[in-house]
Amino acid sequence: MLDLKFIRNNIEFLQGVLENRGIEGGLEEFEQLDAERSELLTKVEILKHKRNNASAEVGKRKRNNENADDIIEEMGLVSKEIKDLDSKLIEIDEKVQHIQMTLPNVYHKSTPIGKSEDDNVEVRKWGEPKNFNFEPKAHWELGESLDILDFERGAKLGGSRFTVYKGYGAKLERALINFMLDLHTNEHGYTEIMTPILVKREIMEGTGQLPKFEEDAYKTTDDMFLIPTSEVSVTNIHRKEILDEEELPKYYTAFSPCFRREAGSYGKDVKGLIRQHQFNKVELIKLSKPENSYEELEKMVLNAEEVLKRLELPYRVIQLCTGDIGFGAAKTYDIEVWLPFQNKYREISSCSNTEDFQARRMGLKYRPTGNKKSEFVHTLNGSGLAVGRTLVAILENYQQEDGSIIVPEALRPYLGGRSVINK
Repeated sequence: MLDLKFIRNNIEFLQGVLENRGIEGGLEEFEQLDAERSELLTKVEILKHKRNNASAEVGKRKRNNENADDIIEEMGLVSKEIKDLDSKLIEIDEKVQHIQMTLPNVYHKSTPIGKSEDDNVEVRKWGEPKNFNFEPKAHWELGESLDILDFERGAKLGGSRFTVYKGYGAKLERALINFMLDLHTNEHGYTEIMTPILVKREIMEGTGQLPKFEEDAYKTTDDMFLIPTSEVSVTNIHRKEILDEEELPKYYTAFSPCFRREAGSYGKDVKGLIRQHQFNKVELIKLSKPENSYEELEKMVLNAEEVLKRLELPYRVIQLCTGDIGFGAAKTYDIEVWLPFQNKYREISSCSNTEDFQARRMGLKYRPTGNKKSEFVHTLNGSGLAVGRTLVAILENYQQEDGSIIVPEALRPYLGGRSVINK
């Protein structure tokens, strides 16, 4: 979240940020509440000063054996008024905090101004889409034909947007998870961890999923939440801690199932694995000193790209514009993989620097060497990669005319040397 003092002193600037993000409504309510709060604080301060003076007068009269009932009675009314004003202040503070928690991050100066994904900027491409001498099939058709994906039974078990992986479908998913984790831990310097997939409300608040996106989360009856990404639990492991400067940067990677209601996405990608309520992901998390965080973002994007290079899947990197960037992000790169059936690139990874936006929410700081005052760290997150979408890309890019699938060389050691998936 943004610092309250920063909001108060930069109203006009933040109005522009909201406008460029395509967010309707401004900060009029905040300004009104903030002015009312300031007025109430002044009244409380005057009343408390009056009460203190009266207390001194009561003490003086008692020492002189004089009656002080009139002052005591008046101060009873003053105390009640102070209590009423304090209650109003609490109510205002709660409203101000809600506004503070639902304001998006300030985007980085290098983020292009734009209204929608149409205004995103392509940064680079890698690989050439394959020219098939036959009409390429959709991944769901290939998966069903090979009997490795069962959408009908997935729907029977969980409803729409759930899938059963079978045989080499399940093995390929598992191979991808292990391949990604091995690459990031053995070659990119990340520490693998496993965290809970069921977390408390304040953990979801810490990374910005709540309160703004509660309708998209799966919640239990005791106010616990299934994580929409392991970014939530991994970034929060140092919640309310003060790290030493020597500990930074920290690199973490984690595999987890992810759960999203996909509220508002009805009618989009109804078929197949692109948009599921439950899916697997290998996440990349970095905790960095502020001065190094954008260098770390560039390296994170390269780490995610390397997965696709090893799998020999064509992709492109784009930078998101202000109208498409996420709620907590200051700067975001998306990696989009080529899908032959759709004849276009689709998102497979999103890498973001949130600067101190999340750290402020979760109280995560570090202490610079030789400095007594602690500062907020910068947190970064990225998909390294979304596993189901990577499987989609393999099925469609490595399909053969007979419906079989060539296994990418990088995955063959994880599949007992198997080179082809066929009926």
